[in-house]
Amino acid sequence: MQSLAQSPKDPGFVQDPYPFYERARALGPFFHWQDYDLTCTGNAAAVNAIFRDRRFGREPVSPPAIPPHLALFYAVEAHSMLELEPPRHTRLRNLVLRAFTSRRIAGLAPDIAALATELAEAMPEGEVDLLAAFAQPLPVRIIARLLGVPEAMAPELLHWSNAMVGMYMAGRSRAMEDKAVAATGAFVAFLRAYVEERRARPADDLITHLIAAESEGEKLSGDELISTCILLLNAGHEATVHTIGNGVKALLESGPPPGALDPDNIEATVEEILRFDPALHMFTRWAYDEVEVMGHRFQRGDKVGLLLAAANRDPGVWEAPARFNPARPPKPLATFGAGLHFCVGAPLARLELQIALPILFRRQPRLRLAAPPRYADVYHFHGLKELRVST
Repeated sequence: MQSLAQSPKDPGFVQDPYPFYERARALGPFFHWQDYDLTCTGNAAAVNAIFRDRRFGREPVSPPAIPPHLALFYAVEAHSMLELEPPRHTRLRNLVLRAFTSRRIAGLAPDIAALATELAEAMPEGEVDLLAAFAQPLPVRIIARLLGVPEAMAPELLHWSNAMVGMYMAGRSRAMEDKAVAATGAFVAFLRAYVEERRARPADDLITHLIAAESEGEKLSGDELISTCILLLNAGHEATVHTIGNGVKALLESGPPPGALDPDNIEATVEEILRFDPALHMFTRWAYDEVEVMGHRFQRGDKVGLLLAAANRDPGVWEAPARFNPARPPKPLATFGAGLHFCVGAPLARLELQIALPILFRRQPRLRLAAPPRYADVYHFHGLKELRVST
């Protein structure tokens, strides 16, 4: 296995990581990323195989020592189904899916359309940051409505979420860790009080349904309920904010073909946005046994980085993968994962994009870039710092 060096903090990489992914791909299915000291793959077949192989999972074989100052953050993570394997993962996911139903998600369509219209029409004439005006408020207000959290809390939810995801960014500092822990404490305190309020006064919202969700006589514990709400709030908007921004950027830079945002074509256009420039670029797995994948042998306890954005541009799967082509026939993507941990929020993210993007371009028909878009230094996420547009 060959080795490559590439700092994830390098400004050139932050703005365009795809040339590095192509250099790595040329070395074979797997390579050693020196800066992470990690075996990685951007090969679509290898990524898909590892996602679906039960001999790989999210829980480390040997749990790492947790520094005292991060105890609160990891106490919440300990109950997150994102970080667990069966049987706990199965139990939590089944309980969540009993509340987070496809019917409940589909029922948000009118709210998404009304809010997208309100935000698009409220954009001032002239130059504006589309992230602040549209991409950020839409998903956070929708997930707040879904859970039943007061919509006035949206700015605080956004602040807490941004601080918490700092724990997953390359080169995080002690200051970032302290912000994440403070945000976790505030988030937990708010949710504990709010869950108790919902126990006393149930409503038709996701928190009430999560409280009531039961499977084979089991319910979510208080800690599991709070961790699940934090996961749904954070994951339910963080990636969607980036995806809306990255998607609008791609559409404005390429000039979408006529009809790309029409009802018959919007599904394919959204799939291409999710493929071309996804919000999450790396997800990791641990090997639970000795496993061979495409000629590489993993030992129990080995960690592997799955480069989702690289897998989405594998020329073995897609023709001219570096070209943004909304008319491309959709194929399975790495964007939302696969297997046991396939993203439960994928249907909501797709629905938001399919409804909001046509409304934005219909209400702002003269929308165009006002300045070169710049990505934020947030790897292994990939999202814009701002998106300056003219209306």
